[in-house]
Amino acid sequence: MLIKYSNQPVPRSIATPPYSLCYTEYLKNNPKSTKSFGLWQDLCFMPQQTTTIPTIDFEKIRKDFPVLHQKVNGHPLVYLDNGASGQMPVQVADRIDLYHRYEHSNVHRGIHTLSQNATDAYELTRKNVQEFINASSHEEIVYTTGATDSINLVANTFGAANLREGDEVILSEMEHHANIVPWQMVAERTGAVIKVIPVTDSGDLDMDAYKDLLSNKTKIVAVIHVSNALGTVNPVKEITDLAHEAGAAVLIDGAQSVPHQKVDVQEIGCDFFVFSAHKMCGPTGFGILYGKKELLDAMPPYRGGGDMIDKVSFEETTYNVAPYRFEAGTPPISAGIGLGAAIDYLNSIGMENIETREQELVNYAVKRLSEIEGLRMIGESEHRASVCSFVFDHIHASDLGTILDKRGIAVRTGHHCAQPILRRFNVPATTRASISFYNTEEDIDRLIDGIHYAKTFFE
Repeated sequence: MLIKYSNQPVPRSIATPPYSLCYTEYLKNNPKSTKSFGLWQDLCFMPQQTTTIPTIDFEKIRKDFPVLHQKVNGHPLVYLDNGASGQMPVQVADRIDLYHRYEHSNVHRGIHTLSQNATDAYELTRKNVQEFINASSHEEIVYTTGATDSINLVANTFGAANLREGDEVILSEMEHHANIVPWQMVAERTGAVIKVIPVTDSGDLDMDAYKDLLSNKTKIVAVIHVSNALGTVNPVKEITDLAHEAGAAVLIDGAQSVPHQKVDVQEIGCDFFVFSAHKMCGPTGFGILYGKKELLDAMPPYRGGGDMIDKVSFEETTYNVAPYRFEAGTPPISAGIGLGAAIDYLNSIGMENIETREQELVNYAVKRLSEIEGLRMIGESEHRASVCSFVFDHIHASDLGTILDKRGIAVRTGHHCAQPILRRFNVPATTRASISFYNTEEDIDRLIDGIHYAKTFFE
């Protein structure tokens, strides 16, 4: 079969959708759905409105999250597992519900009104994402099923096409398994070699060691922006600049950074950037790959099927242009629309406000945790965001997590899909409390009380 790439894009609409009018009608028929919308009721479904509100009432914001207002095992829920998945505000849930009730239709190529409306809403998210991370074009935004899928896409297209025997891929010791295994699989096929940036005792990347690893053999550097196991915020701009000086391409795993801080991919300068919707108030099963346009244009397709083609015959197939070349089949439409609503919601609060509030909470948590006798923090970087991991020598993380759960406190225990970094610190598992802007100091106090309660069982 002869394979060709088309230079002509399949027409796609990214016009501003009419769903704000549809939503107004929806509210008329469902007045109860507005009760917990709070200050952002009029903002979150108007994509053109992203003005930061000067004074943020974070206690009022909590009313947007029904899941936080329930009892678990007889206790008010304290949700400190945001690193695994963030909670969804009612505005985003209602936007997804609106699509299913009034807009559901398959996207792209449909001539009827429902299909066109669904396409407009779905494609608007691409523009929202572009602006949210400051990409230069919506054509640099590829829809995927999540950060893991995004990394696999790059590894199996860009990586497989550019790596040769003896070439080197640099990862860091603190990577999530999703940013290790795909590169190992490609390295096995191509003969490339994996090199690893070590981590210091404080939980920071050893940047001198990284500089020593870089050489003319380095083709790809793939590192995490914020460690899901330690909370360390890595100097990704410096990492990118050094890699580019060596002639290497750079992928940044932003799954733990995009929900918590303002990200500018042009300022970072990276070639690829990935993240997931469900960690940033959006739905599961949807994610983003940002890639520089010239790189996406040169990459082969990842999966075959409908929507990623230009023309198909038994003699030859020509492919669609990027980003659509990488989006085979019917997509998770409601999830894509949900991510757009989640971005509107976060913008209505302001990422700078979110980062400031979360830093206050993390600093408070570190202070309170450090006061507990026998507790040892894993990762003590001065550049920390949203995550506190800790261990006790005499209490297994799973036992502690179970006792906390009985008191309504949700934390994550285990290796956090980051076994190499836990091995680096010689621990099999940690207890991880991960924070979001809708948490409170009272949540932290409940965690501390729960830990003291758990200690009584083992002393």
